[in-house]
Amino acid sequence: MKLKTKFFSVLFSVLFGVALIGCGASMPIKNIDNAPIMAASSQNISLSAVRQAIIRAGTTLGWQVKDAGPNKLIATLNIRTHQAVVEILYTEKNYSINYLSSINLRESDGMIHKNYNGWISNLTRDINTQLDNR
Repeated sequence: MKLKTKFFSVLFSVLFGVALIGCGASMPIKNIDNAPIMAASSQNISLSAVRQAIIRAGTTLGWQVKDAGPNKLIATLNIRTHQAVVEILYTEKNYSINYLSSINLRESDGMIHKNYNGWISNLTRDINTQLDNR
């Protein structure tokens, strides 16, 4: 009986350790480079419409989006004690999302907490949705 209890104790400790490692997994930082803008209609989309679509998508997801010069926005996402800051460059034809900085996301040597990449994927998806629905 004692051996069985010890076995389950060791097994639980190993599984708990694996779960903790998985929760904090780091992944390569995801940047979006020159994602094409696919307008729903055959008409070209204006630079102003691209800018507004990016701002709508970001603010809907909780990003604070600010102008940072011609064809450039800076977006900041604050979630609990975490912060991600990205630069979004755009034209009438494409846009890019590039990592700038973070707080409490364990960024190091091109790696970052896996949640960051999920936030970027969500932002990309919503930008595309906004561009399609303009």
